[in-house]
Amino acid sequence: MTGLSTASNGTNGSVNTPTSRKRQSVDGVEYPRRRATIACEVCRSRKSRCDGSRPKCRLCIELNAECIYREPGIKLDAGDKLILEHLSRIENLLQTALPSSPSGSNNGMPMSAGSPAISNATGLSTDDMLMKSTLNLSGIGNPGPVGLGTWSNFSSMPKIHSTPALHLLQWPKISQLVSRPYSPSHLLQLELARTPLQLNTSLTLDLSNTAAYVQAFFERVNVWYACVNPYNWTSYYRTALSQGFRSGPESCIVLLVLALGCASTRGSISRISQDEDPPGMSYFSAAWGLLPSLMTRTTMISAQCMILTSAYLFYIVRPLEAWTLLSSTSMKLQLLLSTNPPAMLPTASRELSERVYWNALLFESDLLAELDLPHSGIVQFEESVGLPCGFEEEDEEPVGGGRDDLWYFLAEIALRRLLNRVSHLIYSKGTSTAISSLAPIVAELDYQLTQWYESLPIPVQFPHSRIMLSNPVQTVLRLRYFACRTIIFRPYILAVLENEKLGMDSTVRENCRKCLEACIRQLEHVTEHHAGHMPYLWQGALSIVSQSLLVMGATMSPSLASVLPAPEQMDIMFQDVIEEVERYAHLAPSLRMSAEIIREAEDRRQVYLRNAGMRV
Repeated sequence: MTGLSTASNGTNGSVNTPTSRKRQSVDGVEYPRRRATIACEVCRSRKSRCDGSRPKCRLCIELNAECIYREPGIKLDAGDKLILEHLSRIENLLQTALPSSPSGSNNGMPMSAGSPAISNATGLSTDDMLMKSTLNLSGIGNPGPVGLGTWSNFSSMPKIHSTPALHLLQWPKISQLVSRPYSPSHLLQLELARTPLQLNTSLTLDLSNTAAYVQAFFERVNVWYACVNPYNWTSYYRTALSQGFRSGPESCIVLLVLALGCASTRGSISRISQDEDPPGMSYFSAAWGLLPSLMTRTTMISAQCMILTSAYLFYIVRPLEAWTLLSSTSMKLQLLLSTNPPAMLPTASRELSERVYWNALLFESDLLAELDLPHSGIVQFEESVGLPCGFEEEDEEPVGGGRDDLWYFLAEIALRRLLNRVSHLIYSKGTSTAISSLAPIVAELDYQLTQWYESLPIPVQFPHSRIMLSNPVQTVLRLRYFACRTIIFRPYILAVLENEKLGMDSTVRENCRKCLEACIRQLEHVTEHHAGHMPYLWQGALSIVSQSLLVMGATMSPSLASVLPAPEQMDIMFQDVIEEVERYAHLAPSLRMSAEIIREAEDRRQVYLRNAGMRV
């Protein structure tokens, strides 16, 4: 790197904070803090020192013994993993209590306590069940018995599924909205043919705004990924500074933090002039120049660099470049997790490995939901990698604004797994689309989604009102919630489009109403999606297209149109959606095609309605 400017307004990229400050709280709610290690039952009985590793301590691993931690008074500040252990035992009890079923019944679907499919009292208090859905990750390290299956059987994306937005263009009526056939492979082909990313790694760096960008990162960006430790940031920055930001993983991480922090200060990238480089590009280019040497290292910190690089690639809407990097990251992680199981790692190393792993899995799942890409195999470690609990507070003060905020990250892990479950149980190849067979599955998945929502901690739990929210985390979670609800009930829309008479059935009609209402909640204030444009612009844009096509098709069905708002209101909403998606068109060829599809679909919809006598 040449022409490097080291002008800075601080030695560690942070702002001054009171020396006595500890981890902050939100809305008066204290975030989980670590307590002293509590010995497991085996170590207690042998009077041995327990290292407190989860799900198994070192001694229990050596003895191949069941590792059980008994703690007085499970409370929120006891840590999320303690709640997870309760959930694992609850799930195992439920699986054991379920009556045996003939082969193939229930599609191997696991049921939840209190769900429409099974009601089993567990005797747990409300406190014990707090955040049960948010952290319900199928008994990590303690899989349930076989039979009907465990959550983990369905928590990865199926290799063949019909979830992608462009699959809707093959549906009755919706297929009439386009003049030529499309398939999900068109998106992939466009991205494959895209001009390669050209980066100038010798740009001059301006470090005069370091403090502002670092603070912006920890306040606005790290909440999505939770993979940079605010408590050891200063040491990372000092190491990078001593190396002139020219070598080493610390330099790469600092540059990527600056790139993402800078990007977060400019709002949605869709509103940045096309003649202007994306915000943070100079820092990203410098980091890109360091990646080749880091990609050959099999270390967790190099994997962390690659996760942050992927995050910026998603920000600039380069999904295939992000996938290419994530594929390498996945191989690296699988080797690291095979040779150094998280349970055997020191606390700090285990915490970082868990966060890097879940980021890689979330990124991959989002891509596999829309593109037919090879699966990396990283999902096989889902049962051996725990959930993050919180970075250890160190002697140094956290960076200004730095807080180890895990609520969104944990909620997103649980919701992504539920979305994957929906794809498996409803949209995977060979799944029955008959209403009679789908009814119990849809009811169960909707119940799980409701439990997920009700278990969200107050700081991130969003209201169901139709008003726009000022909190970006709540906004994104609400949009993700309604996206999940849409695909849960979507088969009922297909059923009515195939057979209009089914729209007269009260149950079918009600489930169609739920699906369409969830769609409209994502479209009526379409600019709400800007809150998630840092992590989710590409994914969110395809979701907008999917929901729009679904509602457009519904307006062409007399029975479905009757449960929608007034036609004039629909026209205004679709016009707003078209204008919004067209603002994304220059960001990626796949989004340009999406904008063209939605524009043509609305034009043809209007013609169809007039010809069918449904519009004056």
